[in-house]
Amino acid sequence: QVQLVESGGGVVQAGDSLRLSCAASTRALTMAWFRQAPGAEREYVAAAGTWNGGRTYYADFVKGRFTVSRDNGMNTMDLQMYNLRPEDTAVYYCAASRRSDSRAYYYREAAYENWGQGTQVTVSS
Repeated sequence: QVQLVESGGGVVQAGDSLRLSCAASTRALTMAWFRQAPGAEREYVAAAGTWNGGRTYYADFVKGRFTVSRDNGMNTMDLQMYNLRPEDTAVYYCAASRRSDSRAYYYREAAYENWGQGTQVTVSS
């Protein structure tokens, strides 16, 4: 099992930037960020694997605004968010998987067996 701890959430204004971090207790094959807005289902944001030369993946709604990065030596993953919008307000969760199916299904919640507690991001207009 991988223990995950997120940090870096907060309250910002529209157009601001924010950086989230996730620290894992051990190395995972795939790590990802998901988010859940009030009254909405949890949704995929971005993912990074160790099998593909460090390639990263993004949900369409964050392309060009968010950047995910991993430091495999430190077992950490960051999410740098730029030009934040009120609709980005959500609890952001870090997820990690050591399962091989997470390579193909990195965008699905079911691919991850380990989750952090979440960190709140609030973007005011």
